[in-house]
Amino acid sequence: MAWYQDNIQHIWLPYTQMKTAAPPLPVVGAEGCRIRLADGRELIDGISSWWTACHGYRHPHIEKMITRQMLVLPHVMFGGLVHEPALTLAKRLAALTSLPRVFFADSGSVSVEIALKMALQYWQCRQQPNRNRFLCFRHGYHGDTTGAMSVSDPEAMHKAFKSWGPMQFVVDIPSDEYGFAEFDQLLGDMRKNIAAVIIEPLVQGAGGMKFHSADMLAEIFRITKKHNILFIADEIATGFGRTGAMFACNEAGVTPDIMCVGKALTGGTVTLAATLASEEIFNAFLSDGPETAFMHGPTYMANPLACAAALASLDLFEREPRLKQVEAIEAQLQSELAPCEGMDGVVDVRVKGAIGVVQLEKERMDKARLKARFIEEGVWLRPLEDVVYIMPPFVISPEELSKLTSAVVKVVREA
Repeated sequence: MAWYQDNIQHIWLPYTQMKTAAPPLPVVGAEGCRIRLADGRELIDGISSWWTACHGYRHPHIEKMITRQMLVLPHVMFGGLVHEPALTLAKRLAALTSLPRVFFADSGSVSVEIALKMALQYWQCRQQPNRNRFLCFRHGYHGDTTGAMSVSDPEAMHKAFKSWGPMQFVVDIPSDEYGFAEFDQLLGDMRKNIAAVIIEPLVQGAGGMKFHSADMLAEIFRITKKHNILFIADEIATGFGRTGAMFACNEAGVTPDIMCVGKALTGGTVTLAATLASEEIFNAFLSDGPETAFMHGPTYMANPLACAAALASLDLFEREPRLKQVEAIEAQLQSELAPCEGMDGVVDVRVKGAIGVVQLEKERMDKARLKARFIEEGVWLRPLEDVVYIMPPFVISPEELSKLTSAVVKVVREA
């Protein structure tokens, strides 16, 4: 493999200590739920390429729509120009979320940056410029760019930068009457300084796969709105069926002021994200002068190829039984991960939608060893700080899912 041997020395990999990490695996293809390696091995993908490939790899409908778009218009700037795929996608997203204004971006982190800037400038337009801080939650993760880092748990993934950048309010997600009373009091005391509350609804992803209930989410939303504070839902990981509903907010009956979507938006084919806003947010920026215009514009925003992929992905949610498949995955994960309960070193086993989590005692976590063992078992899983988790494509077969869960049970027992 000359392409690998001759070029690997130029790569800097994400979330990787390059001095000690095992060499990355060369991939030559992927289809359905399987990743094909250069040496002929196949791995069942248990994390959907960082939670994106909800329809599996190389779905023919998505490929067809991208190919068709490539022949017409692969890209054009979105400043002063628009095109049919973007407008059609915006309308469909607005209908799905009840948020009528769609600002496109090219990654989840950027969509969070956009949401934060929208919230800050909204209050400037409302003549309340001191509302310039955010309240976020412990174990939260919203991306790796500066603003997104500032509203993530500083102890989770960004310790190297916690002394740099904007300082926000970081609190525990309230879980009982006392916790909600404290949350209510804090928002009441700081309402003149807080621009928005931001949360990953129902499931906090990269910060540890922590779950909270729909009732808790609804109460957080109620208290936030009681104090006239904006509510931002980061649905980048949870959106498009992952928790069991099309969006996690749906389960709580919540319509946020601003919502971020990405990852599975295009079915894991092309990078695309969006920040959706209410009409009230949008209208605050309208005036006769340019000074209230929203000054943000990713170069590749609303890329036509990505929009075509997203439209095809939404077609599949309408035509194929994705949410029923998630329901079946949830039941199978609950059944087949149950043997981990009570194992020595296992702290918790939890399942929500197409997410299965086995949490271990931190001293038992040897992520490098676990990853290597999973590869030996023919599956692709990447443990987080203290959890082994499964987030498979929704089209995974029961047999493929059983191979994933069997590998988890076996390797966790060894650990």
